[in-house]
Amino acid sequence: MTVRIDIRENTYYDSVTLMALTQKMAAHPGVTEAVAVMATPMNKDLLAGVGLLTAAADAAGADDLIVAIRAESDAACEAALALFAGATARRAEDKKTAVSFTSLDAAVRHLPGANLAVISVPGEYAAREARAALRNGLHVMLFSDNVSLADEIDLKTTAHEKGLLVMGPDCGTAIVNGVALCFANAVRRGNIGVVGASGTGTQEVTVHIDRLGGGVSQVLGTGGRDLGAEVGGIMMLDCLAALSKDEATGVIVLISKPPAPSVADKIVAAIQTCPKPVVVCFLGGANAVGAGGTYFAATLEEAARAAVALATGDKPPSQACSHEKLATMATVARAKLAPGQHAIRGLYCGGTLCQEAARTAPGEGHIFIDLGDDDYTKGKPHPMIEPSLRLPYILEAARDPSVAVLLLDVVLGYGAHPDPAGVTASAIVQAREIARAAGRHLEVIAYVCGTDADPQGKAGQESKLAAAGATLAKSNARGAYLAAAVVSREV
Repeated sequence: MTVRIDIRENTYYDSVTLMALTQKMAAHPGVTEAVAVMATPMNKDLLAGVGLLTAAADAAGADDLIVAIRAESDAACEAALALFAGATARRAEDKKTAVSFTSLDAAVRHLPGANLAVISVPGEYAAREARAALRNGLHVMLFSDNVSLADEIDLKTTAHEKGLLVMGPDCGTAIVNGVALCFANAVRRGNIGVVGASGTGTQEVTVHIDRLGGGVSQVLGTGGRDLGAEVGGIMMLDCLAALSKDEATGVIVLISKPPAPSVADKIVAAIQTCPKPVVVCFLGGANAVGAGGTYFAATLEEAARAAVALATGDKPPSQACSHEKLATMATVARAKLAPGQHAIRGLYCGGTLCQEAARTAPGEGHIFIDLGDDDYTKGKPHPMIEPSLRLPYILEAARDPSVAVLLLDVVLGYGAHPDPAGVTASAIVQAREIARAAGRHLEVIAYVCGTDADPQGKAGQESKLAAAGATLAKSNARGAYLAAAVVSREV
């Protein structure tokens, strides 16, 4: 086994770019571990965790780039580094024809009409750049994570006072004036405005709006901590206020994990004064109609259905899917199970989709894992970018004699892997064969979060999963309901 560490002083690339480059190196034959990161203290810890932190890497400064490779041979190491060098050289050539600036202030002087800054820099520098953007009168989409809670509160308080928005930190999804930012899907324009404190939760709602024939006016993110007691829902409230005045928005959807009770009270109070219909999906809540026609949805799909109905002047449906039909579908699969098979194993790329599934299919013995959580992405790209990271977990679940259902999400859209279903399909085939060889049936239920207009194409992705033997769900929640029915849980 060979290890090669390459340190490039005063060389910066954003995290999304480095994730993509890491993916290219890791896919090269013979490479067992590949990491490309800025030399921040946190990233050095990640390198140490995978056994790639050398003395030279430890001595690198935060403005330096570390490329670390572990491979089966010197040749494989050199080939992976050549891939990295080639990709960065092409980026350098592209930059020669592009206009670049040494500071945000200089960029604003060159583009005086700009009103939004997308910031993706290491967390310790992100707040500084966000403050510069606010100082220049720009709204901010803060893709960066690892921003302190104190900085988030200060940034959002400042933005509120200036009448600006700070979407984030760790905001991965937005669609502003029809332009998809970061991890978003290709959906049609319309009159439904969406405010989400979660990225994949927002994606799930917007793709269902699109499938149902509706469209979005604006899709705004808040960052996952916004509805906590400390931040107090500053951005959720400001985004709600902005959309309530937006002439292109007729219906508003609010999405979040359960907020702090004090924040929930503030949001509900603000909704009562909103002149437009509002659909609220605080995951784990129940379907209900509140004062002023406010609709509280239990699942992300139900939120989308309610919004589309309200946008066309109809009443929201009481139930998004037929549980009776799902129960009938589950009967065939349940009959194939061997004694002792009773558990659901959910292996998710989307954190909010994982949480929704866990809440939709509760019970003892089930395991739901968000593989995009920091604990699983140390020194590695996010599984939405590199779905092969999930494959060992799929095979591990197949070897567990208690597992009856394997529940998977496949998230499409800009920024995601070009063929996540293709990468996953081979592992599904292998997993089902492992179970079959042990005298068991493994029911694989997969949901594709995306549209046919996405770069990957939803229909093609679904066909690959179906060919591998997966049962396709029409929504994330329906997949969880079906899994629960297979293991004889009430739905």
